[in-house]
Amino acid sequence: MDFSAIKILFIFIFISFTYPKTLALIYPQDLITHDSVFDFSPFSPSFSISPAPIFPPTIEPLVPALFVIGDSSVDCGTNNFLGTFARADRLPYGRDFDTHQPTGRFCNGRIPVDYLAVRIGLPFVPSYLGQAGSIEDMILGVNYASAGAGIIFSSGSELGQHISLAQQIEQVTDTIQQFIMTIGEEATADLISTSVFYISIGTNDYIHYYLRNVSDVQSVYLPWSFNQFLAQTMKQEIKNLYNANVRKVVVMGLAPIGCAPYYLWLYHSKNGQCVETINDMILEFNFAVRYIVAELNEELVGATVIFCDAFEGSMDIIQNHDRYGFNVTDEACCGLGKYKGWILCISPEMACSNASNHIWWDQFHPTDAVNAILADNVWSGLHTPMCYPMNLQDMLAQSAR
Repeated sequence: MDFSAIKILFIFIFISFTYPKTLALIYPQDLITHDSVFDFSPFSPSFSISPAPIFPPTIEPLVPALFVIGDSSVDCGTNNFLGTFARADRLPYGRDFDTHQPTGRFCNGRIPVDYLAVRIGLPFVPSYLGQAGSIEDMILGVNYASAGAGIIFSSGSELGQHISLAQQIEQVTDTIQQFIMTIGEEATADLISTSVFYISIGTNDYIHYYLRNVSDVQSVYLPWSFNQFLAQTMKQEIKNLYNANVRKVVVMGLAPIGCAPYYLWLYHSKNGQCVETINDMILEFNFAVRYIVAELNEELVGATVIFCDAFEGSMDIIQNHDRYGFNVTDEACCGLGKYKGWILCISPEMACSNASNHIWWDQFHPTDAVNAILADNVWSGLHTPMCYPMNLQDMLAQSAR
C-alpha cells in the first residue's frame, strides 16, 4: 500500500469514528457521475442548509456582484455538502477567520476572494450549495468553487465528490436562468455583464491527475501538450460564459505547487528547495493561459479578461519572505511529517500556534497572510505587478468611464 492509500485510509478512519454523522457523507460517491441526476441545486426541495456568514459592505459596491469559479483555493464551503475527503469544515481550519470558526475555506482565515469582496464593497460571497436559493441570497454574487475540482472532469475523483469546471459553468447558467425568471431578462443581462467573474482552477489537474499519471496520461501528453489542452478547455469555458453575457473575467494562474510542503516531503527536498520539474509545468501552464487570455480580449467584443500570475506573486513572497514578515517558508503550519507535508491538517493539535509567519497553512494551501498579499496584487499590484493587461482596480475604473 503506497503513502497515498495509507493517508486516505487514515483520514477515513478518523472521520468515521470522530464525526460519524458528518453531513457530506450522506451522499455516496457513486451518485456522482458525469451524467448524474443528483441535484446540486439549492432549489431542490430536499435541500435545507444554513447560509454561510455574510458580512455587510462598508463602501458603495463598485460592481453589482462577484461570482467565483474554482477549486480549493477559493472554495468557501461547497465541499461541506459533498461526500469527499477534501473538506475544511473542522478546526483548525477557520480559526483565524472573522468568526473564528471553520466555514469550508482551506485556510486558517480568509481566502483571496474574501479580501477582493471587501475591496469591491461587497459582502463575502456565499457558496452555491450554502445558500437558500433566493434572489436575495444570490444577487450580490455566488461562489461555485469546489475543492478537488479541475478543468478535467475526473481530476480529484479519488477524493470523492467534487464539482468540476464544466459543472460549475452549468451552475452559473442555472443561476442566470433563476435571475431571468425573477427580475427579468434585461435586468439580468445588465447584472451579469457588469459583475466580476473570478476563475481559479487547474492545480488539481496536476496534483490529482497528471502528476499521479492517471490513465497513463504522461505517455499520451507531454507537459506542454497537456498544458495546451487545459488552456484551450479553459478558453472554451470562458467563451461559454461570454455567451451567457459575462463581460468581466479574472483568470488566476497557478501557484508554484512544486514549493508546496507535500511535494517537498514526497520528493525528499533538501533544505526546502522547490521541485523544479513541477514548477516548470506550472510556468508553462501560466504562459499558455496568459496567451489564451490575450486571444480572448481580441476575439470577445466588449469583454475584458485579465490574467493574474499567482506563480509570479507567490515566488516574490517566497524569495522576499523577510520583507513580508515570513520566517517559515517551507514547512506548513498544520500537518505531520517532514515539512508537515505527509499527513494533511485534521486536528487543532497538529497546527502551529502562529500562522501569520508561515507561507503555507497545510500541504497545498497558503495562509491567510499570503492570501491577503496576493489579493492586494490582483486588486492593484500593491506589492508586485502580477496581472495582465491590467489589474482588477484598473478594469473596474475603465468600465466606469
